[in-house]
Amino acid sequence: MYSMYPEYFCPGCGDECEHEILKESGDLLVQCKCCSNIHHVPKEKEPEEIVVKAIVSVEDNSKKGIVELMEDEVVSLGDLLVGEVDGEPVGVEVTAIEIEDKRKKRAVSKDIDTLWTRVVDKVLVKVSYHDGRKTIPLYVESDGEEDFIIGDVYQTGKYRYKVTHIKLRDGAMMRKEGWKAYARKIKRVYGIKSR
Repeated sequence: MYSMYPEYFCPGCGDECEHEILKESGDLLVQCKCCSNIHHVPKEKEPEEIVVKAIVSVEDNSKKGIVELMEDEVVSLGDLLVGEVDGEPVGVEVTAIEIEDKRKKRAVSKDIDTLWTRVVDKVLVKVSYHDGRKTIPLYVESDGEEDFIIGDVYQTGKYRYKVTHIKLRDGAMMRKEGWKAYARKIKRVYGIKSR
């Protein structure tokens, strides 16, 4: 059961007990709920917000940006964060974490030198459109969270096509009708001419 009272070591009863906080200043004045002893405990330091350098990629272009995080926040590959480039907020996905010229899969934010990211709120999805004789490359600007669904029909400019399969950025190929993927996860969509 969740308690409203934090637990501290009490010098009065010599045990870890729930305490009521009586006063907050440089440290805490607390009263033990077990033996009523009043004593001081050090105040826990709140984690600070820090700015982490980020390289933000939009397709083939990269810009320097920042990501604001709590100093004790754990960041992993694939995490979705809010970055900032030229004072504008952008939704980004973490693609690499750099600490002392080494790449890590996961790290505490205060240890990170650079976050490598890519914009995911607007992404360019590559579509291979096949009309029965030739394949034409199409580019669809899409919201990063938008789904592409196998079996559904889409229109890009004058081309109307049914999605037959989707190749994901991690190399997986999706072929089952009804399966879907977020635009930000897609490497290429394959479609055939549709009426």
